[in-house]
Amino acid sequence: MQFWKKLTHEQRKNRIQQALHENVNFSNDASLGYPASKLDGKVFYDDAPFLKDAPTLQTYVANPNNIGCHTFGTSEKAFSGTQDIEREVLNVLAVDVFKLNENEFDGYIAPGGTEANIQALWVFRNYFFNKYNAKLDEIAILASEDTHYSIPKGSNLLQVEWLSIPVDFNTREINKEKLDEIIANAISKGKKYFMAVANMGTTMFGSVDNPDVYTDALEKHNAIYKLHIDGAYGGFVYPFSNKESKINFSNPKISSITIDAHKMLQAPYGTGIFICRKGLIENVLTKEAEYVEGMDLTLCGSRSGANAVAVWMILFTYGPYSWYEKVSILQMRTHFLCRELDQLGVSYFREPNMNIVTIHAENIPEAIAEKYDLVPQQHNEHNKWYKIVLMDHVEIDHLTTFIDDLKLAINE
Repeated sequence: MQFWKKLTHEQRKNRIQQALHENVNFSNDASLGYPASKLDGKVFYDDAPFLKDAPTLQTYVANPNNIGCHTFGTSEKAFSGTQDIEREVLNVLAVDVFKLNENEFDGYIAPGGTEANIQALWVFRNYFFNKYNAKLDEIAILASEDTHYSIPKGSNLLQVEWLSIPVDFNTREINKEKLDEIIANAISKGKKYFMAVANMGTTMFGSVDNPDVYTDALEKHNAIYKLHIDGAYGGFVYPFSNKESKINFSNPKISSITIDAHKMLQAPYGTGIFICRKGLIENVLTKEAEYVEGMDLTLCGSRSGANAVAVWMILFTYGPYSWYEKVSILQMRTHFLCRELDQLGVSYFREPNMNIVTIHAENIPEAIAEKYDLVPQQHNEHNKWYKIVLMDHVEIDHLTTFIDDLKLAINE
């Protein structure tokens, strides 16, 4: 690991305090030009004694704005300290986890995986515009029917057609024959440029797409394409549970990856992460943002520097080996649940290296689904699946109680 280390509490506290010292201090500095300030002092007490030992809370009160993209060009000098923290987070993820070289990527901490996925589509669409003089109706998105709703949302916003690819009901694998037919049909109707989205842990099933399925099919038809990995859920699980994974930037056909820190990493909500190779993000440069130093290459514009600090604190509290240990414990609990379901003869889907178990709805009485807050695939009478997510708070005792209730219902 080049960047990711485990630091002591004192080391972490000192690093964040240094970053805040390098930022503008709205409490003391005569900063007249910014439409911002620290959080309102009548509501958020910046002199509370516990703050000195709570670096993330200190940062929220200081209220830094990490507007812009800090891996490309210049950025607002008023918040250089928390911008450095964000770059340190991106180095850990892009280089140590997803196998890029230092300084060969761009990215930022977005307000969630939905924006990060749409950012990828926006970058690719404009790349096709700028490099190939593509027309809007010549571009299409390829993504499976299990893909997160951010992809059809991005399709709607960007006015680029989404071609939904069927998957097998039981294995959740992409139907290769249907994919080939859909690409051929799209090309026959004038599509020339494709944005493929492969999932590293779908929201409902935790299923992992093989990105080669997309690239092989597109190359068979000599199509021009870009490939994005939606690892919003699986990005902090799959690279650690599957050491043989090649779903990273060591695959030269992968152009960008989305990860969510507010899922498995347990960061505050609003911490999606977008990473792409160099040479892409400038396609969404907003030149009209002239008052922003370095201008802006992000969808959201202003965003909290405190979220970068929160992610940094978690990463450097654990370090890579303690994080691997945490993921391994969740895998063990997932194995336990699957063994119990097997003994009951209950049908389910589980990607072997993920911590989601999705059970056929016919096996789950409605009362049990409600008691344990199981999430359905559809909130209607046509629902076919319920999912269980083995998060940090879900312990063996919880699973044992669930299994006992399910066993009782089956026997009855």
